[in-house]
Amino acid sequence: MTRVFVKSFGCSTNVADGAVLAGCLAQAGYRLVDSVASADVVVVNTCAVKGPTEDRMIELLKRVPKKRKLVVAGCLPLINFERLSGEVRFDGIVGPAAGETIVDVLDRVLKGEKVVACKADMKGKPGLGLPRVQLSPVVSIIPINYGCLGSCAYCCVVFARGSLRSYGVSDVVERLKEDLAAGLREFWLTSQDTACYGRDIGADLAELLNALGNVEGDFRVRVGMMTPDVTVDTLKDLIGAFQSERVFKFVHLPVQSGDDEVLRQMRRFHSVDDFKRVVGSFRDSFPEMTLATDVICGFPGESEEAFERTLRLIEEVEPDVVNVSKFFPRPGTPAASMRKDFVPLVEIKRRSTRAGALARRVAFERNGRWVGWSGEVLFDEVGKVSGSWVGRNFVYKPVVVKSAERLLGKIRCVKVVRAFPTYLEGEVVE
Repeated sequence: MTRVFVKSFGCSTNVADGAVLAGCLAQAGYRLVDSVASADVVVVNTCAVKGPTEDRMIELLKRVPKKRKLVVAGCLPLINFERLSGEVRFDGIVGPAAGETIVDVLDRVLKGEKVVACKADMKGKPGLGLPRVQLSPVVSIIPINYGCLGSCAYCCVVFARGSLRSYGVSDVVERLKEDLAAGLREFWLTSQDTACYGRDIGADLAELLNALGNVEGDFRVRVGMMTPDVTVDTLKDLIGAFQSERVFKFVHLPVQSGDDEVLRQMRRFHSVDDFKRVVGSFRDSFPEMTLATDVICGFPGESEEAFERTLRLIEEVEPDVVNVSKFFPRPGTPAASMRKDFVPLVEIKRRSTRAGALARRVAFERNGRWVGWSGEVLFDEVGKVSGSWVGRNFVYKPVVVKSAERLLGKIRCVKVVRAFPTYLEGEVVE
């Protein structure tokens, strides 16, 4: 029996895709193993959203021993095939969300063929009912759509993921029911932009959340990243859908810049005021909600004043989480051609350092407000320290406790006793 090691990197959608790759291979008779050393074939499901990420992927692929067959999957082949094919020895290539196609690719590779099957499928998507290897005994990651409606100047993911293709509401509901029956309790709705879900099939995210909220059972739903401009269109209905006790009061709303001119150059379709309007509306209904956002430092043409506006926005809005990124030009994107406006790398590093420090300070202050809170926490992962467990409260705040009891998948009442910038420390209340 041929032994296969499958490893995924990047976003939750890519992780979900990798679980399907592994599931399809296992169903086809391949034996899944947990290390490169014990494998005959190595399948690496890659990410290449940023320059440094691509660099890490290339170096990792180069380290795969030559006596192992290597199949490269995921976004990298469609984002930078030229570099991949020039620097990496591979036996097969397949694009993102390959589904059952991976079985045919491996079959051909093992017969000695060098397979390149990475043409982007801009209309199709793998079935939600395909076999998959469950990566967590608690968390199920459910892709609700592939692609998006955006055309961001810095984004290379569109080359790999394409335009919007949504699953039907009933398909997602059935997938959740199936996983719930299997014992899973936390469901991540994921895509490149969950806010645009259903726009191609006459549905929307609020409708999907309402349908999921009607499913019987004890479970929680985390909604993935939503772009501000699309969120504005259905804001009232979305807030209504978030009222369900089954939906975490967690909103990931990437603003990317606090300057409207930079947003225009980025080809983002929202303004700073749009972002603040969405945040304000959600906080009016859910004052304790967790807000996550993203900012890019050093986009071409970003002046010092524009950057300062981003810092002021962070101070004003006080997000619980800010994912700070340095700008890196990605091949084929409009931003890559803006070289005359490139910000020096040393300046980009300075700005990202300042933004990161501010984000950590704000996060620590926000988390400090939770000290003394008591309530239910769903434990969804094993902690890094022996005997520790990580759970999530109703706004998806990570809460770490130490306990001799195996807490994975269980709900316990916890009191928060200490705050850190990225998590809360708690004690189980008997």
